[in-house]
Amino acid sequence: QVQLVESGGGLVQAGGSLRLSCAASGRTFSSYMGWFRQAPGKEREFVATIRRNGGSTYYADSVKGRFTISRDIAKNTVYLQMNSLKPEDTAVYFCAAGLGASNKPSRYDVHYWGQGTQVTVSS
Repeated sequence: QVQLVESGGGLVQAGGSLRLSCAASGRTFSSYMGWFRQAPGKEREFVATIRRNGGSTYYADSVKGRFTISRDIAKNTVYLQMNSLKPEDTAVYFCAAGLGASNKPSRYDVHYWGQGTQVTVSS
């Protein structure tokens, strides 16, 4: 079992930045860790992943060039640096971990979820 705890959400103006953190504990083996988000009335969608082996990163087209996923292996922590935030980035952001081989997994492929952290971008 893997436990994921997010932190770092909040309210920011458009164009601003936030950094989310996700600390993993328990049986921390997974083939990837990443972030999804869910806006009101919408389905949970993929944002970014980082592979356990090699650290390759993958992004949704909507955040590419603005968001950066990174990790601290020693701390079992994954980060999501979000720059140039837009109102449409407003959502609950969920940390995720899984065992699959997909680089851009769907929400159905995720094995472990965090509790979520709210990000609100005002215009």
